Amino acid sequence: MSSTASEGAAELGRALAAIPSPQINAINIGPLPIHFYALCILAGVIVAVFWSEHRWAAMGGEKGTILDMAVWAVILGLIGGRLYHVISDAQLYFAPNREPIRALYVWEGGLGIWGAIPMGALGVYLVARKRGLSMSKLSFAIAPALPLAQAIGRWGNYFNQELFGRPTDLPWALEIYPSPEGGLRPGMLPGETTYHPTFLYESLWCLGLALLLAYLGRRFEDKLQGGRLFALYVMGYCAGRFWIEYLRIDPANDFFGMRLNNWTSLVVFLGALAYFVWAGRRLDSFSSAVVPHGHDAGTQVIGATAKGETVDDSTVYSAVEPEESALDSETSDSTEAGTEYHPSPERSSSEGSTEDDADDTGTDSGAKPQ
Repeated sequence: MSSTASEGAAELGRALAAIPSPQINAINIGPLPIHFYALCILAGVIVAVFWSEHRWAAMGGEKGTILDMAVWAVILGLIGGRLYHVISDAQLYFAPNREPIRALYVWEGGLGIWGAIPMGALGVYLVARKRGLSMSKLSFAIAPALPLAQAIGRWGNYFNQELFGRPTDLPWALEIYPSPEGGLRPGMLPGETTYHPTFLYESLWCLGLALLLAYLGRRFEDKLQGGRLFALYVMGYCAGRFWIEYLRIDPANDFFGMRLNNWTSLVVFLGALAYFVWAGRRLDSFSSAVVPHGHDAGTQVIGATAKGETVDDSTVYSAVEPEESALDSETSDSTEAGTEYHPSPERSSSEGSTEDDADDTGTDSGAKPQ
């Protein structure tokens, strides 16, 4: 009886300590259901855009740039994320007795980060190319914000009671309940009610990764340009996803003893590592423009360096309109031979005449106007 009582107390303690799952996953506003999964994704996007805008402005960029890009990045990211999920888990929608139309039900969960990030990056690239902005600088501003968005978005899996791990009796185990229809949810085992909260593991991992990237970006800013900070984000996420994926028991395709997402994590990690090394050898060749063409004559873009040149010796181009470039060229030709001209916002049209007047009056031509 003593042994039975101890086991009963232990079971009660675990039940009290376990994380309960929410009983609802949506609220109805009139006839329109608002799913918490979608709200979590939206909250992550808003926080990421706000933080990226702050980082971008601190780098000298125009406010509103990230918000403009976010529209295309989110749309393409959702399409890419859903496509990856549907293609990699096609049996969930196109197997016998399944409903293919549910492949369009994004609110029920199922967004593959492996498809969302590349397609979202494509959206950023298209806008950046049109405006003449540096993808290197943009990726530096966005990199820490992405894992923060993922940390928030993962709570959508909590409300949907999905993508949990193996059964466990740890104090922080997650209670999973049968579906409203009475059947077991995907991954549930008969007689088991508490599982590893893999959504929480990944959320905490991504939160820690966001803080680490923000610190590294501040501490080693010069060395992590050229997309290298973004590559660190990719490697960091892949490392966390690799071990978390081992805990999950939801239906997935296996290849050579590993889940598809494990293989994807490994391949993407190696690709990001290769890029990190490659970009580190050519940091001087990346654009540094943070203001669109024609908005600011002082915005500089580092041009390709000639053989044997350093970044200090390379040509500096301004993001200006052709007419402004021609005017700057004429002004540059009229200055003293050997003088290197770098357009900047502080340079005014009267600066050259001031120096000419100084020559005529016999004063020091090197004196700067007050």
